[in-house]
Amino acid sequence: MKNNKLSLASYITVGSMLFGLFFGAGNLIFPVHMGQEAGASTLMATIGFILTGVGLPFLGVVAIGFSKSNGLYDLASRITPAYGLFFTMVLYLTIGPFFALPRTATVSFEIGLTPFLGEDQYTIALLIFTILFFLLAWILSLNPSNIMMWIGKVLNPLFLLFLAFLIISAFIKPMGEIEPLAIQPAYQGSPFFKGFTEGYNTMDVLASLAFGIIVVNAIKSFGVTNTTDIAKDTFKSGIISLILMSVIYGCLAYIGAMSLNAYPLSENGGIALAQIATYYFGAYGSILLAIIITVACLKTAIGLICACAEMFNQLFPKISYRTFVHLFSLISMLIANVGLTAIISISIPVLMFLYPLAITLVFLAFASPLFHHKKIVYQFTIGFTFIIAVVEGLKASSEVISQNPIIFSITSFFDNLLPLSDVNMGWILPAIAGFVIGWIVSLIKGLPSK
Repeated sequence: MKNNKLSLASYITVGSMLFGLFFGAGNLIFPVHMGQEAGASTLMATIGFILTGVGLPFLGVVAIGFSKSNGLYDLASRITPAYGLFFTMVLYLTIGPFFALPRTATVSFEIGLTPFLGEDQYTIALLIFTILFFLLAWILSLNPSNIMMWIGKVLNPLFLLFLAFLIISAFIKPMGEIEPLAIQPAYQGSPFFKGFTEGYNTMDVLASLAFGIIVVNAIKSFGVTNTTDIAKDTFKSGIISLILMSVIYGCLAYIGAMSLNAYPLSENGGIALAQIATYYFGAYGSILLAIIITVACLKTAIGLICACAEMFNQLFPKISYRTFVHLFSLISMLIANVGLTAIISISIPVLMFLYPLAITLVFLAFASPLFHHKKIVYQFTIGFTFIIAVVEGLKASSEVISQNPIIFSITSFFDNLLPLSDVNMGWILPAIAGFVIGWIVSLIKGLPSK
């Protein structure tokens, strides 16, 4: 079979598609809020944020192509089929109806309507908005092909054009200097590591493991059949997305830090972004931003509903795709009504649990040829990481859970035992230890590969 080579235009097409998959309106709010909190430490925090918000998602996509797997379930099943099913389900529910999907509606609401509402109107307005938002997303998800193409070609460029105007305006007419002492306590000790874990909120490393197979299939559609070339082309295409997202995140974090000269520290990045748009463009800017972001979020919601419904239909083929669309749309609407701040707060323990496992799986996908894909190495590495991932999730939970005497004693033990545990990175040493032990065991026993 003939193996075609990608042209420059094809690389740009795939890279632009990857950027569109990752960069929803939700990706705007976290760097802005991080900049507000980090203040004078914004640079170090942003470097950490870009590593998890851009670098690791890029590696996650490349890992799917490099590992020659058929997607996340296939890759995670190298540990055990049961773990593959568990991890795939939890990851898709996280980037789908439990957190990321409800967030598409709440971000739209916070930026589009909250500036025009009184506190007594918030709850009922959010309910009405989320019902309408997910009703439309539900209808379009049943047959999304035409609307996805139209929105992607017209409204995404419009969204980026307005964002470019906002960023350029902020640099031409800055709100003021970044105050040297304007650093929130969480960023005073280790701004790099705090920014690193803040990047978890984008959920893009998790999404990369789901989107990787989409990129691989897109490259195959251009006639590339050699697995080595597919891996190389995935890497080259991803560079476009990596550069664009890094620049945008850096600019937004800097604008957030400057915004404290005009506004107090916001409750979340959605509020901050709406305030910044109003500062530069007045009411018209807020309305335009609201329309574009709502439509961008709607596109993202359609994509997530479709992706999650398709995956769960593959895992449980006796339940139809349309049934999962109905179910995920309803669950997302209900969860969205707890509000953006609550969704972000509730999602943090889950992300603290999932991210170490996702990052470790990406690492194993790249290292796999070194140990000849032997299952025992996967099992030891993920097994050690899993224990500490549970601890990290418990530490990030609400005080009712994290301050329980038994749980607190367990988490304190690991904090004292493991380096970097105080900055939520205690899983790194156990992951390395599990990898080394698994590799040694595989060499001693001569165990077969996957």
